[in-house]
Amino acid sequence: MNRFLLALIFVLAIGFFSVQAQNFSTHQVKKGETIEEISKRYYVTLTDIYSLNPDAKNELKPNTILIIPISKSKKPTVTINKELVGFAEHETKRKETLYSIAKAYGVSEDDIKKHNTFLYANILKKGDNLKIPKFKITEVVEENKLTKDYTVLPKEGKWRVAYKFGITVTELDALNPEIESVLKEGQIIKVPNLEAGLEREVDEKYSYYKVLPKEGFYRLKLKLGLEQSELEALNPELKVDGLKDDMILKIPYVNFANDVFVPETDKINLIDSIANFSKKHIAVMLPFRLNRVDFDSITDTKNSIKKDPYLNASLDFYSGILIAVDSLKNLGISLKVDVYDTKYQVSEVSKIIDDNNFEKLDAVIGPLTSDAFDKVSSDLRAFNVPVISPIGTNLKLYDNVFQSRPSDDLLKDKIIEFVKKDSLKSNIVIIADSKTIDVSNELKLQFNYAKQIHSRKNKEGKDEFFLTKEDIQEVLKPGKNIVFLETKNEGFASNVTSVLASLLQKENIQLEKESIEITLVTTNINAAFEGDQINNTHLSKLNFHFASTTKDYSENESNSFVEKYKQTYNITPNKRAVKGFDLTMDVLLRIVSSENLYTSVKNAPLTEYVENKFEYQKKLFGGYYNNAVYLVKYDNLTIVEVKQ
Repeated sequence: MNRFLLALIFVLAIGFFSVQAQNFSTHQVKKGETIEEISKRYYVTLTDIYSLNPDAKNELKPNTILIIPISKSKKPTVTINKELVGFAEHETKRKETLYSIAKAYGVSEDDIKKHNTFLYANILKKGDNLKIPKFKITEVVEENKLTKDYTVLPKEGKWRVAYKFGITVTELDALNPEIESVLKEGQIIKVPNLEAGLEREVDEKYSYYKVLPKEGFYRLKLKLGLEQSELEALNPELKVDGLKDDMILKIPYVNFANDVFVPETDKINLIDSIANFSKKHIAVMLPFRLNRVDFDSITDTKNSIKKDPYLNASLDFYSGILIAVDSLKNLGISLKVDVYDTKYQVSEVSKIIDDNNFEKLDAVIGPLTSDAFDKVSSDLRAFNVPVISPIGTNLKLYDNVFQSRPSDDLLKDKIIEFVKKDSLKSNIVIIADSKTIDVSNELKLQFNYAKQIHSRKNKEGKDEFFLTKEDIQEVLKPGKNIVFLETKNEGFASNVTSVLASLLQKENIQLEKESIEITLVTTNINAAFEGDQINNTHLSKLNFHFASTTKDYSENESNSFVEKYKQTYNITPNKRAVKGFDLTMDVLLRIVSSENLYTSVKNAPLTEYVENKFEYQKKLFGGYYNNAVYLVKYDNLTIVEVKQ
């Protein structure tokens, strides 16, 4: 008997925990409690209760344990209709009370009083003849829909909406198959019809991470440094639903170095969000060094431009700014733009600031050089004027600084993250020269099973920046191989890429040859991969991947900026001109669609233009840095973005 009881308790315990895991609850029936009262209490229908507790249809005994479904969806409205169909006669007996009679007939005390009005003024006595109403009870359930219409808020992207309603981005897309990649303010979309209080808000004190395909708690621990219990504490739904691809997890605030774990944000089109048409005032500070230009003749002027790299770069960048200013004016935005020549001198920057009033400016773009930029941002910090760096990295991130160029660490982390997604299926090889051994060793820590090769050295121990076919062949395996090439030497890059291209091999069953696939990657794209010695055909064959601050626009696609630039200057815009356009458009559109540039960081998480995208994150104690980079690859001799 004891063993039977023990077994019964064990089975009940298993059943209870199983019920809890499926998002159900339990209820112990109290004496006199009706099934209607229980259904009202838990906002479920009688059918819901009976489907899980079929015995309750026959008899509802006190202390019976009922399984009650608990839904995250908004609770249906349940109305109990009582239709009077007749009366029963009852003569009150000794010790009977109004309460006991009501319970015996399944009616309320008020129901009895209503049809025996003398009870309002008198107490119940033995021998009283009562008319007990009989009711036909019907249940009317106003079923709520599983989804509801939702109006997209200003600057709200997909991942924020998905997090708010406790679903994945993929599930949001499934509910709205017609929506595009970018949500628009005021757009009506379908979302789960949650009960009041269950919708969540994005807390800016935390970071957020989008779970990658097939990513489990172990890999998240390696990537985020968080135990399963810590993730579940921040995201209680994990205990019930587990991890899902594309679900958004709240994680502790991620610092400057590791912010790659913040999920790719939904892009915002700020042109649809322009709200402030008051005149905006910005300044542009560039090292034109016009004092060094020889204006005696057109030829002398052209020669001056060719000889001065700072003037050349400034003119390219400024030409893009002018196209942006014209485009913004066509959108109805009123602008005042002050342009200053810093002459590549910090002393000139100090003079400009002393001689002009910068206190009420909406933003300053530039200077280009780090010393001059630090001087401007430091001096304008007291006025809270935002200063945007077009090209600088590793700047002093004062709280008014916007570093628009993503850091080299972020680029490195992007490509490492890409390789990690496929590292379990691929053979990893790291090739480096003597000047990049530290990078090779750092990658070895990330990929424990990777094989390392270093360039050959001569008898004197000097690097020859060279590897033989045999050196590389012996570390490759049949199937997938991912090869890191870390170098700044063009000759070595040319040598390695040509050897790797020659080692590609298709499967040949007759010759009993297995396929050898190679994907080439690097954590640092530089001039070594773009020189005349590099064969782009080899890079295309090797499916060369790298992270970049920009992507190349397609000349085959219609682009209003490119067309307007060609019409204005009779040439195709280079990357500096495109950056001037993209950055100016972003800064001004952020200002006119938000209270100021600072609040735009929250209102417009991610923006994208011709070749650049901007996703500013705030350093815990400091300014703002661009967290958006592109993953690109060579494809048929062109560089294309890799969609993830």
